[in-house]
Amino acid sequence: MATRIPPNFRRVITAAAGGNVIEWYDFYIFGSLAAVLSVKFFEKSHPVAALLSTIALFTAGFLIRPLGAFLFGWMGDRVGRKVTFLVTLSGMALGTGAIGLIPTFESIGLAAAVILFCLRMIQGLCLGGQYGGAITYVAEHVPDEHRGYYTGWLQTSPTLGIVLSLLVIIVTRTYFGEAAFNDWAWRIPFLFSFLLMFIAYYIRVHFQESPIFEEIKAKGAMTKNPWKEAFLSANIKFVLIATIIVLGEGVVWYSGQFWALYFLQQVTKVDALTTAYLVGVGLVIGTPTLILFGWLSDHIGRKPVILGGFLLAAVTYYPLYSWLGSVTQPGNINYPIAIIIIAILVAYVGMVYGPIGAFLAEYFPARIRYTSVSVPYHIGNGWGGGLVPFITTAAYQATGSLASALIYPIAVPVVSAPCGSM
Repeated sequence: MATRIPPNFRRVITAAAGGNVIEWYDFYIFGSLAAVLSVKFFEKSHPVAALLSTIALFTAGFLIRPLGAFLFGWMGDRVGRKVTFLVTLSGMALGTGAIGLIPTFESIGLAAAVILFCLRMIQGLCLGGQYGGAITYVAEHVPDEHRGYYTGWLQTSPTLGIVLSLLVIIVTRTYFGEAAFNDWAWRIPFLFSFLLMFIAYYIRVHFQESPIFEEIKAKGAMTKNPWKEAFLSANIKFVLIATIIVLGEGVVWYSGQFWALYFLQQVTKVDALTTAYLVGVGLVIGTPTLILFGWLSDHIGRKPVILGGFLLAAVTYYPLYSWLGSVTQPGNINYPIAIIIIAILVAYVGMVYGPIGAFLAEYFPARIRYTSVSVPYHIGNGWGGGLVPFITTAAYQATGSLASALIYPIAVPVVSAPCGSM
């Protein structure tokens, strides 16, 4: 197999990761601006309800992702990885950019929320089709013995997508000021997606097809029905095991990164700009752990690293978030400690997410890999992880208790660890 690895595989990884950063920017800019969107697209007299409605729309984009995985997984296994990349990329960018053009609730009433919902569905469908493909594409280009390390680079792209979204928000807020940003300049981060689409399209239109897919195609060994082979055969057992593992991974990912953002804004009431700085710097510091733990999984195995991350997260989430709350009281923020805590949370993400791409790619045969990787990945991340912001925020709003808010982020990894060790 090693003799078939293309000589430019490092450039392939860099380009794939760069394109992914842009697509994850598109998906997460919605969540990063949830507080602003809640007052623009929903009735303002009940601010908590408006916020939860916006978070529910954010969550809906996750819930639709397995359908995108199901549809575009078929396309990726039947038509090819590259074409599917370009289709999902275009849909994602158009769905994101168009949010910056929607009239607000004050202008068109409930129709504004309906349009926002439809665009969020487009985002979710397209992301559901592309990320499993990115894992498959990169995994089929790299040496077997270093697959964890090289796919670990790809795994940094969602985190860096959040960082890019926060950076664009910081620059826009700072340049235009809070008043203008809350009035109209909040649209700029969404409209920026149109520019990013052209950059990502340029990156990916020059991709060559995966060498393993080309070999399967040349030998006439392509699957005629990816859905049947993936889900109506003995392969379903592996799909179910993979789904359980990815459920735990998805919850750790969103609890360690995205709920940190919501926690600072909604629980400790840190202003939006300071929150963006704290989370952004913490993410930058913690992101290399995705590569580190991907590399470690090449040497000690995928599951020990992933399951270790589950257990550490479950045991330490409550003390870490309690500590984070104590050092981020408005007017008395300990910036270095807060950033270190967020970086630790991101390190747990590195443990569970860094090796997951290699784990999934190696778990399934190449002829049905796009479908088999995409569906468990997006059920786990889209349903398991995507529910984290809504469940934790709703639990906290209902009880005022951090312990109640963290029940879901702690319970899912605890359950996933023994199931995933099978």
